[in-house]
Amino acid sequence: MLFALTEYLSQFYSVFNVFSYLTMRAILGILTALSIALLVGPFFIKKLSIKQMGQVVRDDGPESHFSKAGTPTMGGALILVAIAVSTLLWGDLGNRYIWVVLLVTLLFGVVGWIDDYKKIVHQDTKGLIARYKYFWQSLIGFGAAFYLYITAQSSNETLLLIPFMKDVFLDLGPFYILLTYLVIVGSSNAVNLTDGLDGLAIMPTVMIAGAFGIFAYLTGNVNFATYLGIPYIEGVGEVVVICAAIVGSGLGFLWFNTYPAQVFMGDVGALALGASLGIIAVVVRQEIVLFIMGGVFVMETVSVILQVASYKLTGRRIFRMAPIHHHYELKGWPEPRIIVRFWIITVILVLIGLASLKIR
Repeated sequence: MLFALTEYLSQFYSVFNVFSYLTMRAILGILTALSIALLVGPFFIKKLSIKQMGQVVRDDGPESHFSKAGTPTMGGALILVAIAVSTLLWGDLGNRYIWVVLLVTLLFGVVGWIDDYKKIVHQDTKGLIARYKYFWQSLIGFGAAFYLYITAQSSNETLLLIPFMKDVFLDLGPFYILLTYLVIVGSSNAVNLTDGLDGLAIMPTVMIAGAFGIFAYLTGNVNFATYLGIPYIEGVGEVVVICAAIVGSGLGFLWFNTYPAQVFMGDVGALALGASLGIIAVVVRQEIVLFIMGGVFVMETVSVILQVASYKLTGRRIFRMAPIHHHYELKGWPEPRIIVRFWIITVILVLIGLASLKIR
């Protein structure tokens, strides 16, 4: 909205031309989302406490988590508000990529909100029944995938880019819809599984979103895309704004979520942020790079799959508890040590992902 206003005013005052630059609007997007999260956060947490929207801790979880029972949750709603307001203020609302990323993020947030509501209000630790959750996730995921496929304006939008290999692209055709669905839903659930310790999920999300902002900017610039040998996609550079909003809101939320957490994001935040990373990876054509940079999320998900498979097939568990961050808790690692080490791993993986732009 403010972007449209500055575009109009630039006809009369040249100083407003500065807002036409993506870099300027990305900076403003970060600052706006960060300010909203920091300013609204204390009031929001207080309201959650008054309404007794506290965390429900499962009986079969680590004993160290029992003290967290009652900590305000559903803080992810604060993240989503900050993302939405910042994006609507500084994004080009005529850009279809902005809308598809924002709507997927918010719709997955709605699914997460229902899940949290059932857990907290109904005191049901299982929340929304799994088949219903996956149904709505699948509906949103397939809907976004189908929309992007039928509105694709060039073949570049449906190519699968193979990182670290020069000029190797796979034309997915209709399989693009299936891949997009799997990336969105898979990423959403992976982040949700990772969100088990204070700040564990939000910081990797911030780092990956920041990296994808760079990918979006380069992919949407014909000169940079040609130089780097990546598919040029017109208009996708605008996704930088929503990536910036995710970074700003995530950092603002981390202010309150850092150990010991004053608030948890809940499924409303985890499912939404995971889906946002998935849909952004799709529109910038970097699905495999998401798999690399989101290695912590992948590791957490794989640990759950292996644990379940091993127990059903052999009756034995591979880890003391899954996801794997609980395994290290039960081994005696302090929670902050696990969190920071997983952050460090993500820094390394994000740098590897960014290196794929030049190493071919």
